[in-house]
Amino acid sequence: MNIPEENRSPAKLQRPLEGVTVIDLGQIYNGPYATFLMAMAGARVIKIEPPGGEKMRRRGAVGGAMLPFAMLNSNKEFVTLNLKSAEGIDLFKQMAAKADIVLENFAPGTMDRLGIGYDVLSQINPGLIYAAGTGYGSFGPNRDMLAMDLTIQAMSGVMASTGFQDRPPVKAGPALCDFFGGIHLYGAVMTALVRRVRTGQGGLVEVSMLESVYPSLSSTLGLYYGTGGENPPRTGNRHGGMAEAPYNVYPCKDGWVALLCVSEKHWEALLEAMGRRDLLTAERFIDLEARVNHIDELDALIEGWTEGFTKDDLVAELLRRRIPHAPVREIDEVVNDVHMHARGTLQRIEHPELGSVVLPTGPMMFADTDRTELQPSKAVGADNSHVFGDWLGLSPDEVAALAQRKAI
Repeated sequence: MNIPEENRSPAKLQRPLEGVTVIDLGQIYNGPYATFLMAMAGARVIKIEPPGGEKMRRRGAVGGAMLPFAMLNSNKEFVTLNLKSAEGIDLFKQMAAKADIVLENFAPGTMDRLGIGYDVLSQINPGLIYAAGTGYGSFGPNRDMLAMDLTIQAMSGVMASTGFQDRPPVKAGPALCDFFGGIHLYGAVMTALVRRVRTGQGGLVEVSMLESVYPSLSSTLGLYYGTGGENPPRTGNRHGGMAEAPYNVYPCKDGWVALLCVSEKHWEALLEAMGRRDLLTAERFIDLEARVNHIDELDALIEGWTEGFTKDDLVAELLRRRIPHAPVREIDEVVNDVHMHARGTLQRIEHPELGSVVLPTGPMMFADTDRTELQPSKAVGADNSHVFGDWLGLSPDEVAALAQRKAI
């Protein structure tokens, strides 16, 4: 870990989740991100896939489209298990009996239909924490609606609040709902672990993607309530609640810079930089409310100023004056971000299937612990012999026979 030495104590501690074993049935983004965070915090994560591999592996046929699988499945062990066979179910129960956590993000009811839902597994292992990531939760009128990031963006209001007022709704580019759900699922499991330490009792936790993303609408909801319940317009790059100005993305000679003022100090510094201190006393910009009410004129003034700069020069000027800002960067700039590479949260590695790629190590840092070295994702079933043999205690012949009978 790249936390500076002066911020560390001399003693090395265990990583927070050392000794915790996680059975990972996650698929696509939601579940796998939660278990990736656990792996990078020191947990042993055993990823179970059907014999043909997890759904996201099929994207490997489309150029670099398998990169998301590699990003979310570093530092895991990989086994195959046929949960549609009696032998596969029996093996899974043996694994759950030795595990601390079982995590899945199947459609609600799937694990119960297989005979390995929480009610069954908790009888086998009362200390087990069973975590379920869902779109809408395990109960409620929308329980059985199919949930993907796109559909949750549509249902949650994310899509209605993204884009520009004179154009159709548009999804946010990143898979926000999947990852919001995964982050909250991680948090729910950690909370349950604290309770187990205190009581010895496991339990069932669930996280809904829809409910995970709702708090992020806070600015838009502020506008909704502030107008007496009118549906807010899409505000483009302006503040979602239309409660801040300036707050936008402004043009430069060679790109764009995001700029906002969240205090009068920032506003005064911006006018100083623009050479327009005369506007400090102008009635139309005299306070935040006035600036919001004259936002089109305000944005036009700022655009006229920013257009005279290159992106780098504008960033330097705004940084010097401590005005909140950031350049709008392309993906190649982000992948090669000097700051994140210096912190070690992005690393370039040689992946056995993808070659040289940049992968995340996760945003969480734990001072005074040994750094978790990034281990790339592996082939389908790469750890079958190790997990079923060394961990569950099956002989090589028994493992081979299971494979022959297509149980693994």
